[in-house]
Amino acid sequence: QVQLVESGGGLVQPGGSLRLSCVASEDISNINVMYWYRQAPGKEREFVAGITIGSNTYYADSVKGRFTISKDTSANTVYLQMNNLKTEDTALYLCQAYWGRQGVYWGQGTQVTVSS
Repeated sequence: QVQLVESGGGLVQPGGSLRLSCVASEDISNINVMYWYRQAPGKEREFVAGITIGSNTYYADSVKGRFTISKDTSANTVYLQMNNLKTEDTALYLCQAYWGRQGVYWGQGTQVTVSS
């Protein structure tokens, strides 16, 4: 069982930046892939970014060049640095741990609102 707690969301103007954090209850160096997803009101949950056990990263096309995923295994924390935010980035951002046979786990999310 992995518990995930996200933080760092808030209200920001277009063009601004935020850094989200996801703290895991387990050693993330053992977890296959850590993901960030987001869900806007009335829309389906969508993939944002992922980082593998070997620190390979990949991104949705809509955030490439603006968002950066990283991890600190000593702190069991995954980050999402979001720059040049747009109104369409407004969503609930959720952290997911994909732990192979041990299962898939979700956090409760942190709200990001981009508005002038």
